[in-house]
Amino acid sequence: MPIRFRPAAEADFEHLLDLSIRTMRAHLERIGRFDPERRRARMRQHLDAGSLMVIERDGAAIGCLGLYPRGAAMELHSVFLEPRVQGRGLGAEVFAALRARHPGRGWWIEVLKASPARRFWERQGFVLTGEAPFDWIMERPAD
Repeated sequence: MPIRFRPAAEADFEHLLDLSIRTMRAHLERIGRFDPERRRARMRQHLDAGSLMVIERDGAAIGCLGLYPRGAAMELHSVFLEPRVQGRGLGAEVFAALRARHPGRGWWIEVLKASPARRFWERQGFVLTGEAPFDWIMERPAD
């Protein structure tokens, strides 16, 4: 069954917050940046802005992501997949589905330096274009 995206609703908030903590906590703790209240505030900000989407397959929520238009590009944020489905090519499938929904757009993402996600995004065609104190800034040109 194909990947489906739907806008996140208030009823999804606690589950998505928990997912973000389960996927990011160890990486953030390694650099002394894990703060549950900061994580809650960031997820709340994205939900309230209407940028969070739930990723579903077979009727089940398996992750979330956020999108903001950024000029000719789309800014990705809060890309979290349930740990039980990671490592099976699902992330690449999700990104391919996003590209199909937003043809001709470039892509922009900040990747936490302490996480292994940079390699994944490089495999998706992203290149390093800058850095911030805790993040790599990566971009992918339009198809």
